[in-house]
Amino acid sequence: MALLQKIPTGCKVLDETLKGGLTLGNVSLVYGEAETAKTTLAMQCAVNCARQGYKTLFVDCDGTFSAKRLSQISSGNFEKIAEHIILARPKDFKEQASAIDQLTNYVARGFGLVVIDTITFLYRLEIAENPGKTFELNRELNRQMAWLAQVAKMQKIAVLVVSQVRSVFEDAYVDVEPVATRVLKFWADVIIAMKPSENLKVVKVTVEKKSEATQPFSCYLKICETGLSEYSNPSV
Repeated sequence: MALLQKIPTGCKVLDETLKGGLTLGNVSLVYGEAETAKTTLAMQCAVNCARQGYKTLFVDCDGTFSAKRLSQISSGNFEKIAEHIILARPKDFKEQASAIDQLTNYVARGFGLVVIDTITFLYRLEIAENPGKTFELNRELNRQMAWLAQVAKMQKIAVLVVSQVRSVFEDAYVDVEPVATRVLKFWADVIIAMKPSENLKVVKVTVEKKSEATQPFSCYLKICETGLSEYSNPSV
């Protein structure tokens, strides 16, 4: 098994921008609206990690992980790929915290990636049920992100965190940003935004932050049966 250097996303133009893909020791944040292929991108990274012989712990917080989708992305190597993906499904925010706290017990030799999808789903449900505990829950989310960043560096693995978005109103302009924006962006080494386009099968991907101090980079990706691929028509 070759030494793992990077985990490709499988999208050439995006991997070129990320200097080969997800970096070991880093936390990458992917956020966007519903139906923008965030989970597909996360699964694609897990598949590419498996293709290099390394395992992924995939923490599926909102039930969006699909064996059928994994099979499509695996392109005929489903059984071999599936052996390298360990799936965890926390039922509430407390179980999510427990799964993250015990990462060092799960992520031993041979692991290359941890995916938390979606890290803010159970957090939002908890806030909806206990609005008076918002500050406490926000602090707990911050603690989880801090531990993920520490585990990434200690274990020399990549951590991919997926987040939902909320609307932001500035004058007459409406934009979206991750739920618990400050917390997530503070701990993320790389930030990738995924937005819908006029074409339902095409998403706009913007690398807002990466290790190198460069300007944000945007490209378009097409949602295919086998995952995400490059889309060359900038007019969409």
